[in-house]
Amino acid sequence: MRPVRVVHTFAVSVSEAELCWYDTGRWPGWVDGLDAVLETRAPWPQVGGVVRWESGPAGRGRVVETVIDYTPADGQTVQVSDDTVTARQSVSFTAVPAGVEVTLELEYRITRRSPLTPLVDVLFVRRAMTQSLGRSLERFGLRLSGG
Repeated sequence: MRPVRVVHTFAVSVSEAELCWYDTGRWPGWVDGLDAVLETRAPWPQVGGVVRWESGPAGRGRVVETVIDYTPADGQTVQVSDDTVTARQSVSFTAVPAGVEVTLELEYRITRRSPLTPLVDVLFVRRAMTQSLGRSLERFGLRLSGG
């Protein structure tokens, strides 16, 4: 699996950031490419919880996120699957003097493979994944600040 990672610091507490992150009703406002949350199944955000969501017309289609690790006030790891990738996405919350540092990491594998997949991944997919995570964290920060 190939990892991509972004980190941002926000001027709120860990608990405020965590509360916003796990509120799937707020996801359409900040998760890049998400059009609608279709289902949130208990015990979300704890291990075994599931979120199913759908992207816009040019996006990834239906996405399923299943929680495989969760530690309150620390972070969560979900197994992500859609028609084109399988991945593990981790979010962590770290208290810092300026507030909270949020780290979002995605380790992904392209499921539709061809001989050109490694080249396409290096030239296009990896960069697009990093940019998408960055947009999500930037929008998340706007939600935290009331925007």
